[in-house]
Amino acid sequence: MLEDLTNAFGVSGSDNEVKNLILKEITLSADKIDIMKDGNIIAFKKGRKTPQKRIMLSAHTDEVGFMVKDITEEGYLELCEVGGIDSRILLSKKVYVGDKKIPGIIGIKAVHMTEKEEREQIIPIEKMYVDIGALSCEDAKKYVNRGDYIVFASEYTPLGKKRAVAKALDDRVGVSVLISLLKKEVEYDFYAVFNSLEEIGLKGAVTASNSVKPDIALILEGTTCSDVKDTKAHLISTALGKGGVLSVGDRASVSNRKLNEFIVKLSEKYNIPLQLKGTNTGGNDAGAVQISGEGVKTAVLSVPLRYIHSPVSVMDKDDYESVLKMAEAFVNNIGDFCDD
Repeated sequence: MLEDLTNAFGVSGSDNEVKNLILKEITLSADKIDIMKDGNIIAFKKGRKTPQKRIMLSAHTDEVGFMVKDITEEGYLELCEVGGIDSRILLSKKVYVGDKKIPGIIGIKAVHMTEKEEREQIIPIEKMYVDIGALSCEDAKKYVNRGDYIVFASEYTPLGKKRAVAKALDDRVGVSVLISLLKKEVEYDFYAVFNSLEEIGLKGAVTASNSVKPDIALILEGTTCSDVKDTKAHLISTALGKGGVLSVGDRASVSNRKLNEFIVKLSEKYNIPLQLKGTNTGGNDAGAVQISGEGVKTAVLSVPLRYIHSPVSVMDKDDYESVLKMAEAFVNNIGDFCDD
């Protein structure tokens, strides 16, 4: 399932392919499914008991990518980013353009045509283009249009014995966990939200949380893993193979302290590996959910991902399983927290 989800086309604003996969997987498992005007999917799962508080678990369906800004006379596609992308990783990457998934390559001016100063600078996205092999502007327009979305051309691939590499692991890992949870028998009722537009400002989370009106929310995410070469110890946010990640806070939100303590106790009770995020960079849907309505107690549980927001994000399968087990423990024990 995770392989299909990551391979699907799902740039912010154009993630219907992902949502169709979700609906196919959850139709027989959810007790009720609502599709909002903005495309958010809200599924209700009936448990053995109804908790005193309204519980929501959410994951976002969209991924980072690009959009065709213009087409040059020569037939090259000028592009703008959709979501946060590091331009250093982009040169020579394969992409697909538009609904027809026209193949292309991200390119720049040839190195032997550049000055020394240019070669020593980080090249901005504005100076890059996508080459689809078109002979002219008119030729390119036979296949693509301004405003078409562009996604990395990358497929889910096993990496070693325990790991995998793919695009869009942020946040198809959360989506996959949520789908798996809907297929299980659970102790307490909960709402499963699959929302879009996280990568461009948490927009889907705003409408979804206003619709569900949760009292308690667990955000399922993919987060930065910086356990790589030459990273200083105080900048290592998470590490692969050490379990799911519990966030204390970031630039968008601060997790509820008691809810975090509850999750830590669950990890100890069920012997599920769990690590605390060591930095407060970035942000996620908790930033919007937390301040919806009269306020929501939120926590963020993530799968650590190396090379996030790239066509080659890397995850550890054991970390993914830890997050799945923690999410299941959460919905099976959340009544204890509601009673506290």
